[in-house]
Amino acid sequence: MTDSVRIERDDGVGRLVFDRPEANNAMDTATAEALRDGATELASDDDVRCLVLTGVGGVFNTGADLTTLEGDGRDESALRSLAETLHAFVETLARAPKPVVCGVNGVVAGGGIGTALVGDIVIMSTSARLQFAYPGIGLSADGGSSYFLPRLIGLRETQRIALRDEPVGAAEADELGLVTEAVPDSEFEERLTEEAETLAAGPTRAYAETRELLRTSFEHGLGEQLEREADRIADLTETDDYAEGYAAFFGDERATFTGE
Repeated sequence: MTDSVRIERDDGVGRLVFDRPEANNAMDTATAEALRDGATELASDDDVRCLVLTGVGGVFNTGADLTTLEGDGRDESALRSLAETLHAFVETLARAPKPVVCGVNGVVAGGGIGTALVGDIVIMSTSARLQFAYPGIGLSADGGSSYFLPRLIGLRETQRIALRDEPVGAAEADELGLVTEAVPDSEFEERLTEEAETLAAGPTRAYAETRELLRTSFEHGLGEQLEREADRIADLTETDDYAEGYAAFFGDERATFTGE
């Protein structure tokens, strides 16, 4: 793990933290590889029941570190490699068998957009902003932004954000449905921690099945999706969390889920 990415574990919550403030949390090859490897490690750790992605220094992530590039055709292989590594990271988070919370604590731009929007819950500080940024350097989208944006807010709004390249503040992001909620800077870390701890204490396997059903729902017709729902809900009756939740429903105590 490189110094530009930190892994933290605390009571079922695994954090990946962008920690390259001197470069505005931009991604060079080492950072992208650390993100990919860190996400793989946390996603496969059974003791981690919720993943959190956030940044330091008032910046979330500003995409590729342009200082490592040349600005011409010599960058083809470098950008392809960087994009493929970043995409492996984003896909690992999208397919993780546990909830993902993204804490957008500051500027998010370029390739950082997909990493912010992959979360099931996205909490944005009121001073943060999103900038598509690609038109300014003559490049197209990567990092999953062309996938997540239309699905979250529709094609027309995505076209406006992508082609006009106008910054989107926290209030607008909240109104559009880009993020789950916008919170004051002074409350951001407390709210992010609260959300992650709540999800980490939930029925992890049920969350995993729901995440997968939602993520792939656009790929199936209604009949097939209904069949997949029936299979998943029936399979979950074998879990300890179902037994716990069922008993709690008819009892006086709240369910205590173990993720099993």
